[in-house]
Amino acid sequence: MVNKLHALRRRHRKRPTEADAHGGDQRVAVIGLGRFGSSLASELMRRGWDVLGIDTDARLVQKYSDGLTHAAVADCTDPEVLRQLGVHEITSAVVAIGTDIEASILVSSNLLEAEVPNIWAKAISRQHGQILERLGVHHVVLPEHEMGERVAHLVTGRMLDFIEFDDDYALVKTVAPDIATGMPLGQSQVRSRYGVTVVGIKRPGEGFTYATAETVVQKGDVIVVTGKTRAVESFAELS
Repeated sequence: MVNKLHALRRRHRKRPTEADAHGGDQRVAVIGLGRFGSSLASELMRRGWDVLGIDTDARLVQKYSDGLTHAAVADCTDPEVLRQLGVHEITSAVVAIGTDIEASILVSSNLLEAEVPNIWAKAISRQHGQILERLGVHHVVLPEHEMGERVAHLVTGRMLDFIEFDDDYALVKTVAPDIATGMPLGQSQVRSRYGVTVVGIKRPGEGFTYATAETVVQKGDVIVVTGKTRAVESFAELS
């Protein structure tokens, strides 16, 4: 496998532009129909996307074929198979292969060689993710690791939800701490004192609304806050 990795080229490491993201083409190939891939495919179908589900296991393909636009039993480590399935004509592809790291890397390489403009790949470890990134995959996700971090934040703190993005930036849903209540946000100096921005607010029995400098947060309100990860973590711990 190491020798195969050395042979892989990085010439396709082109970050997709906003137009490349799907360009209005709502077709996607999901390669690997395990728990992650099948769940993703079902959600994409629910959102109105045209989903081609592919797996080497005929039982999985049979199990999920009724819920997909198209389904195929195929080995996508063979670039000719991808071409025959027309994957090179689809704007987006997801490599959702589970524990077979070599297959994940080979399929990702084939998609890059086919110049599919928007490629997502599941990684099962940080090392696996680093290999995929170096290969040139546009989006790498570590679902188990990311969910573990998210749940840890919810278990150990006052957060109601936590999402971390690139560059140490996060979005948190939390009950408003006392220091942010009783006055307009513009006067509370939340941004200058704590380095966070309140972007949304929800009062009991009401829906979320955008927050402005004139918004007065009341005790018991749920707020959505953005900022550097450490800053939003510290702010959410205030009482």
